[in-house]
Amino acid sequence: MGASVKIMLSYDYCHFEIALSTDDTNCMISDKGVNEMRKAAQRLADEAVRQYKVAKRKAAERDRAESNERFYHNDLERILSKPESDRTPDEKALIKRSEDEDWQKRYNYDYEDDEYTPDFDD
Repeated sequence: MGASVKIMLSYDYCHFEIALSTDDTNCMISDKGVNEMRKAAQRLADEAVRQYKVAKRKAAERDRAESNERFYHNDLERILSKPESDRTPDEKALIKRSEDEDWQKRYNYDYEDDEYTPDFDD
């Protein structure tokens, strides 16, 4: 007789559902085996919530960065119109930042299998 377990977890108005099952009808699954499946499902649900938190934080950072980029774009145009000798160190830094690789990549998150280290602020 096979066994199945289902975990449903709600967090921040999102629902995470994990279902695990065994199809081995020739094997009797003990209560301990079912409990181990339940724990595995709960760990997967907890990991989904952790990754959801990371994705949500990255989205907020990306939104702030996009807003800042629009704000600084006007400054950049003004700075570039000045002679290089008249630019301040902050203005030179802004130009350098604009030339760096795609800033948006810092804020993308695609639920990678990143190494999880418990953070009590999560």
